[in-house]
Amino acid sequence: MDEGNNLNHREGKYLAFSLAGEEYGIGILKVKEIIGLLPITSIPRTPSFMKGVINLRGKVIPIADLRSKFGLEAKEYTERTCIIVVEINNAGNSILMGIVVDAVSEVLNIKSGEIEDNPSLGAQREDATILGLAKAEGGIKILLNIDQVLSAEERAVLAEAA
Repeated sequence: MDEGNNLNHREGKYLAFSLAGEEYGIGILKVKEIIGLLPITSIPRTPSFMKGVINLRGKVIPIADLRSKFGLEAKEYTERTCIIVVEINNAGNSILMGIVVDAVSEVLNIKSGEIEDNPSLGAQREDATILGLAKAEGGIKILLNIDQVLSAEERAVLAEAA
């Protein structure tokens, strides 16, 4: 595995958030802002994890529910539920997208020595989605490659909605 030789590209600041009791992190440079829930307008004929779009200061932003995308049990939104607006790459272009998460916790500075490669857990392993596992504060944070959480087809649908 080549990634093990190049851990430094994963080192840096991550926004930590929770989803179904697990802790995740997204590279802080991908995060544009964190907002409370806004009214979401459903868009017909989109994947089920795509909740719709919001109007953020006059800009239409597609919204994905990560619980749904990862096949986790649905949960009613609470006062801690929020939207992280991220910038993802799609075929060389940047798209703004919102992801619904259970709660945002903090910004962590993660060193390369605290990051391990994903363990091989069988055929369902998705290398591109997970950058690695960070050992932080007595627990493990799953570091996401937000550009790869959606497939190329899903990013294309997103680009149309944006």
